[in-house]
Amino acid sequence: MFFVSDGTGITAETFGHSVLTQFDLKFKQIRLPFIDTLDKAHEAARKINDAFNADGTRPIVFSTLVQAELANVVFKTKGMHMDLIQTFVAPLEQELGVKSTHTVGRSHNIADSEEYKNRIEAINFSLAHDDGQSNKNLSTADVILVGVSRSGKTPTSLYLAMQYGIKAANYPLIPDDFERGHLPSVLPEFKAKMFGLSIAPERLCEIRNERRPGSKYAALENCRYEVNEAEAMMKREGIRWLSSTAKSIEEIATTILQEIKSDVKIY
Repeated sequence: MFFVSDGTGITAETFGHSVLTQFDLKFKQIRLPFIDTLDKAHEAARKINDAFNADGTRPIVFSTLVQAELANVVFKTKGMHMDLIQTFVAPLEQELGVKSTHTVGRSHNIADSEEYKNRIEAINFSLAHDDGQSNKNLSTADVILVGVSRSGKTPTSLYLAMQYGIKAANYPLIPDDFERGHLPSVLPEFKAKMFGLSIAPERLCEIRNERRPGSKYAALENCRYEVNEAEAMMKREGIRWLSSTAKSIEEIATTILQEIKSDVKIY
């Protein structure tokens, strides 16, 4: 499977993954980004044809090439082609009564410096406030994630920052908090911004054993204790939460955005 683009290839790859999840098959995936000259287009075409010649099966090609002359080079290869630009842009031109700009790399253009700046600030904020490292400027956080260690707080925080420009802090709930019977002292005033992540104890045990095998921290009995206590605390404190056990980062992030009612755009 090839993802061919004059930009990063992220759009083609995202669309391709969404479609192919409907098929219980595995593919070798190759991204060919920044195909913005005829020489690069011919090189991409050679790689696609080589893949066909190697196993006799047509490779699937998801393309977001804007320039017609480059797209035509790739289209002539021995692949099964899914041209996202031609599929959607041409019908929209007809419906809207205007021609598209055919601007290369527009979907990931950083010309809007304010949006780019906001995204970078959100990433820096999330890194600085990972795992309770800092209490500074929590009032500026869009969301504060809480949950036991290894329940998915860090990857969710960074995904929210990178994809949506959301300033997400995260705090671990630890046995000391359960013994005291209340949230870490810096958090209660920000309860309206808090969202909790939980996880099945069995899955948590697996994850922790990869990090610290054979430790009390990773023991199933301890995982059950921490998860039960964390969920009880979140219910008692009225904190919205979900289980990350069977959800992707994208699903978790989307749920959080719905809950905090943030009007954001994906980058």
